[in-house]
Amino acid sequence: MGGEAGSAAAVGSEGRVKSLGLVFEDERKVCYSSGETVAGHVLLEAAEPVALSALRLEAHGRATAAWGRSAGTAVSAALSEVEYLNVRLSLREPPAGESILLLQPGKHEFPFSFQLPSEPLVTSFTGKYGSIQYCVRAVLERPKVPDQSVKRELQVVSHIDVNTPALLTPVLKTQEKMVGCWIFTSGPVSLSAKIERKGYCNGEAIPIYAEIENCSSRLIVPKAAIFQTQTYLASGKIKTIRHMIANVRGNHIASGSTDIWNGKTLKIPPVTPSILDCCIIRVDYSLAVYIHIPGAKKLMLELPLVIGTIPYNGFGSRNSSVASQFSMDMSWLTLTLPEQPEAPPNYADVVSEEEFSRHVPPYPQPPNCGEEACCPMFASCMQEFRFQPPPLYSEVDPHPSDVEETQPVSFIL
Repeated sequence: MGGEAGSAAAVGSEGRVKSLGLVFEDERKVCYSSGETVAGHVLLEAAEPVALSALRLEAHGRATAAWGRSAGTAVSAALSEVEYLNVRLSLREPPAGESILLLQPGKHEFPFSFQLPSEPLVTSFTGKYGSIQYCVRAVLERPKVPDQSVKRELQVVSHIDVNTPALLTPVLKTQEKMVGCWIFTSGPVSLSAKIERKGYCNGEAIPIYAEIENCSSRLIVPKAAIFQTQTYLASGKIKTIRHMIANVRGNHIASGSTDIWNGKTLKIPPVTPSILDCCIIRVDYSLAVYIHIPGAKKLMLELPLVIGTIPYNGFGSRNSSVASQFSMDMSWLTLTLPEQPEAPPNYADVVSEEEFSRHVPPYPQPPNCGEEACCPMFASCMQEFRFQPPPLYSEVDPHPSDVEETQPVSFIL
């Protein structure tokens, strides 16, 4: 008991720190970028006079890729690290020639401010085999007492502008697959897919343009999905993880049929932006358009995607510029849609009374009907008319007019 009392007295002689905290100047700020200033305060509340050796602020940022354990140790078998940030500031220290500074009881605030490096910083990320993390830590050094510290995570983003020419370029791929093997082939399945640009941001809906032709004997299903691929490099070894983050499904396509996606949308969920500038961790995205073929390997096209942070700013001229560009580049997509689709013809307009009378025998008038319409007779005629076959298709007008009308039709993709 005496030993414990002596220990408590020793601690009491150094003073008791009631709380130690760290706040940023703008707590609403979600993330920081290279070149920006990080500012805030370290908050210390002392219950009694506190002797300290130093109060310092540290800011660190590093990428770490690691997995496995060496036999009999806690050391990772594969480990690589890259440092991006290392800042050390003194917030309070004893006067020159002295080793201790005494803080009076009460609340104390120590402001801090530092600038992030001007060179690009890699976006914060946490994955299965590695992470890219930034933090700010305040450390209170006290004589005869273990250091106290408080840490706050700092979210950093490396901005990617999707309006750069490389990310505004459309992406198009085409592939064909023969279904079956040797002499038992049932025909090819062909797939063409395109997206308007390579760069998109979180929350955007990607319009997918695709043409699927099924010349096989099987019923196929087209699908599309966004994949995230994480790549880790440590000690010369590579680990790769692939996730599906969003998907959409099309209609079944019967044998001998063709289906066309004229801007089928797939929305990007909230995900980490692409990480392309770290040498040990990489996060890539792709849009896969693929076809499920029963009894055969799927036919897949992967279109590269870059998830950026600065949104596309061409919404004002998008209808004109993208539509005109798309009409030039999408010559493979033989889809023509009029501005106002023409309604199908009325059956009575294409079947004359003479033709109808040749197919419908005359019905005798029942003797009990009189001048009023007889319901059974009327129902019979309607049923007969409803089941008449439609006229055979012909490009020759059966009722030509004297004046030929010509009207230009415009098409919008």
